[in-house]
Amino acid sequence: MDKNLIYGHHPVTEAIRAGKAVEKVFFQQGERGEMEKEIRHLTKEYGIPLQVVPREKLSKMVKGQHQGVVAHLALVEFQSIEDVLPFVFEAGEVPLLVMLDGVTDVRNFGAICRSAECAGAHAVIVPQSGSALANEDAMKASAGALARIRVCRVKSLFSTVDWLRECGVQVIATALTERSIPIYKADFTVPTAILMGSEGEGVHPKLLKMSDQVVKIPQITDFDSFNVSVAAGILLYEAMRQRLAGA
Repeated sequence: MDKNLIYGHHPVTEAIRAGKAVEKVFFQQGERGEMEKEIRHLTKEYGIPLQVVPREKLSKMVKGQHQGVVAHLALVEFQSIEDVLPFVFEAGEVPLLVMLDGVTDVRNFGAICRSAECAGAHAVIVPQSGSALANEDAMKASAGALARIRVCRVKSLFSTVDWLRECGVQVIATALTERSIPIYKADFTVPTAILMGSEGEGVHPKLLKMSDQVVKIPQITDFDSFNVSVAAGILLYEAMRQRLAGA
């Protein structure tokens, strides 16, 4: 059993109220009553993803009386981007952020965090739902960087993009579209958030429209595009190169 799992009504609710970094709560399908109301209320209040699953899944996750609720504890303390960004500006630094849309593979997530830390990014932003777990596999893939870099979990990437732009941070998305420009033609020396999408779906079309620029990584052949963690590393290196050249 995953040692980062806790289960049972009181252990889960007390963990949430105590402010522990709860990654996600799994709740038994068909359960009704006061416990369901309390779990739904707490997860909404604390911004924790809630997934309703069959009892069989919960029984496979843990051995014991789970009482219809299991929680996965994160290995990191999630931070608020609303707190992180002003801190970066006040420190006299130029923000460099990474936003992940639909990146659910923990190894890709960990590798991206590793590249972000090496390139001097200030935070990695992930949505509450549809993102990889910050678990032991992600930590291993990050070579420990996941414990060093700030990870900010947000309710909506759409509202976060709007807020970042209002704060003077440009959003540069990655995609192969008609408006895409080579990454070396984009200016990464100003406050920037790099928006990466999943390998299957890419960045959401609405997020692409909301972005200030869309970039692509030039390729010699017409083979499939780069793995998302490799692509993130390339963009982060370009951002670092431009910033070091202008230092």
